[in-house]
Amino acid sequence: MSRRLDSRSLQLFRAVAEALSFRQAAEVLHMSQPPLSRAIRALEDRLGVRLFERSTQAVSLTEAGRRLLPYARRVDRLLLAAQEAVARPAHQGGSLRLGMTTAVEPAWFHGLAERLQAARPGMAVRVFPDTSPRLVRQLRRGMLDAAFIALPTEARGLDVLELDRLPMMAALPASHPLARRRVLRLAELDGQPLFWFERARQPAFHDRCMVVFARHGLSPAMLREPADHHVLLSEVAQGRGMALLPASFASLRRAGIRYRPLREGDELGVGIGLATPQPPLWPDLQAALAGAARPPGSDGP
Repeated sequence: MSRRLDSRSLQLFRAVAEALSFRQAAEVLHMSQPPLSRAIRALEDRLGVRLFERSTQAVSLTEAGRRLLPYARRVDRLLLAAQEAVARPAHQGGSLRLGMTTAVEPAWFHGLAERLQAARPGMAVRVFPDTSPRLVRQLRRGMLDAAFIALPTEARGLDVLELDRLPMMAALPASHPLARRRVLRLAELDGQPLFWFERARQPAFHDRCMVVFARHGLSPAMLREPADHHVLLSEVAQGRGMALLPASFASLRRAGIRYRPLREGDELGVGIGLATPQPPLWPDLQAALAGAARPPGSDGP
């Protein structure tokens, strides 16, 4: 059997080494756990060394694994640099692949591509809306140059700069008695039907919200939240339930809906982060994007 390393094996090794969990690494790689485990075993057999110590409680790197990790990271950076070098002739006029989270609706997202193009004449900006975990996976695979993601989101191996933080608010039917209140508390929503997203869409944010709900004694009757926000607001307007949304969604006016701030809105708040590869393909990319996306009235990111 050949003892030569290959880039795919190193990519799988690096994912497990950085997560120290086969399950989490498989999620990041968008594959199931058994083939990942078999690939790592095959790599160890090829090299003739153990790379990981495994137990039912934990996974840790062996001395050989610790020596291999910096090389795996360096190979990954070289592959990204090679991809950028090949793409550069098409890039030169300026082609930027920019991911945009669908979780929030900040006003300063609007016209962002135009502001970037004004700052850098000739640069074409292609925007790809998606959920934050999927944007992170696309960044890791070199399919995007940068992405605005909702925080918290698991983003190991990427540079993430938090630009803004939005409190959560309640969206409720205009006919609901609580709509007459100026400010709501989470406890007042206990037992009420509440549209909520599936954990797979945003695991880190979902888990943090569950902790906050428990802290304030909220046990709502969960309804499956539609992925399309306009469909969600239509359901709320028809009285089928309430929703908790980032405060930026108040700009989406709709008959039959009232938006109310929450006393615990900051605890549930969602951040907006700019994620770029580490190191970024363009050295000045993060600064340029952060400047173009700076929230109105802000003096800094």
